[in-house]
Amino acid sequence: MDDTTSGAIHVVCPNCRAVNRVLSKRFGDQPACGKCGGQVLIPKPVELTASTFDRFISKTDLPVLVDFWAPWCGHCKSMAPAFQSAAAEIFPKTLTAKVDTEYSKELSAKFNIRSLPTLLLFNNGREQKRISGAMTTQQIVAWVKQSG
Repeated sequence: MDDTTSGAIHVVCPNCRAVNRVLSKRFGDQPACGKCGGQVLIPKPVELTASTFDRFISKTDLPVLVDFWAPWCGHCKSMAPAFQSAAAEIFPKTLTAKVDTEYSKELSAKFNIRSLPTLLLFNNGREQKRISGAMTTQQIVAWVKQSG
């Protein structure tokens, strides 16, 4: 029986980056990582860097919404609480992550980030769509939901 028919997905642990197989019916049980014992599915953004980004995005079967931001960006700071709230609302159907573009400049270049904040929605390891500019919680949630 493959993972699709068994209702299982692969999720990268936000703590140790191990790939875990989680049954869909166990999402609400706060599944633990088989390697580090940490919680695998969390309703808040995971901090990603150039060294952790590709594995987290490509090995997680769920969609991942990524906020590209910078510490000096006023709009990014004002949107941070809305992104945190949206993360809880779209969880567990979509996971969330944040990338500090000052710390991970190579990711900014790789994804051609030209304005901040910019949200990228990934599915199956590939960028599905993007939007730039500060948004409210409701706007973020609506944008993700209309993305499918």
